[in-house]
Amino acid sequence: MSQSETRATVLALYPEDSREAAALLKQAVPLMVRHNIPPNPVHYALWYTYSKGQVPELNRQLDKVLEDFPQFPPESASKLFRDYIIRDELEVARAGQQQAINLVDDMARNVSRSVEGNRSFQTSLGHCLDMLEAPADERLPDILSELQQSTRLMQSQQERFLSQLHSAQDEIKSLRDKLQRAQLAATLDGLTELLNRAALTHVLEQALARPSQGFALVILDIDHFKQFNDQYGHPLGDRVLQHVAQTLRNALPAHAHAARYGGEEFCVVLEQCPDHATARAFAEQLRLKIQSLRIKTRGDGKLLDTITASFGTALAQPDDTLDSLLVRADDALYRAKHNGRNQVM
Repeated sequence: MSQSETRATVLALYPEDSREAAALLKQAVPLMVRHNIPPNPVHYALWYTYSKGQVPELNRQLDKVLEDFPQFPPESASKLFRDYIIRDELEVARAGQQQAINLVDDMARNVSRSVEGNRSFQTSLGHCLDMLEAPADERLPDILSELQQSTRLMQSQQERFLSQLHSAQDEIKSLRDKLQRAQLAATLDGLTELLNRAALTHVLEQALARPSQGFALVILDIDHFKQFNDQYGHPLGDRVLQHVAQTLRNALPAHAHAARYGGEEFCVVLEQCPDHATARAFAEQLRLKIQSLRIKTRGDGKLLDTITASFGTALAQPDDTLDSLLVRADDALYRAKHNGRNQVM
């Protein structure tokens, strides 16, 4: 993608004219002042976008940060800016890196073919010299010998270049591996190694952009989870979360994504899901697998009480937004908990 196309991608986030932009700033700046948020470009971008109200998940995350922290933490600002403001530009950068890798790989292949061609040509010259025992032109052996020496020199230079290319390839592949690990870490929840909330939002946005395929959202909440933490401590609570996450991973069908939504809540995006019955059947199967988990406490080896979870499912509709889909699934989860827990609604 060209530099001008990248700029166009950035500008597409903020298509307002001067008057609209001024009106949004008049909303954003008082919000920043009210919450004692330092005036810097990252904060301006976040609160300007907040005032637009077109990225509901960003607004929810900003509200939660303000609720959880007495002062707006810089690391939260950087993460939200990366996840919601410049996410597309990061993807463009990754595509550019892949193009560079492909270019170096192509160069290496072409130089390899050239080196092989020179070797073949040098062998042919050697055969020709062997066959010329009595050449008609006395100068011909000297000419062929000089040509052979030039070919050797060119081959040596190309082999050095090929060696340098191979070194560059190794470095690029190492950097690519580090980048991929960093990118993967940025999308995963550290405890459960499922997708984190920001990555889930991205998956849902992509699924909503392909409504013809059909998909469902399943939300589940571990019942009475606070009791595990209160009675046995947070380390055991973390183990429960990890076991549920592993059960979820093992149960995922093709074209499905699992995420930790927050706390003891998990989400599953079931792509290519045609109807409510399919979503419900998956959720019911998962409910039974979680109910069959048996986790022992460390030390005395005591078995925990049966672990159960409540489920809410929602089948995406053509006019759904991210908000409306999450609200319907969450409402179904609330009904499941209200009606006695350990069930699918």
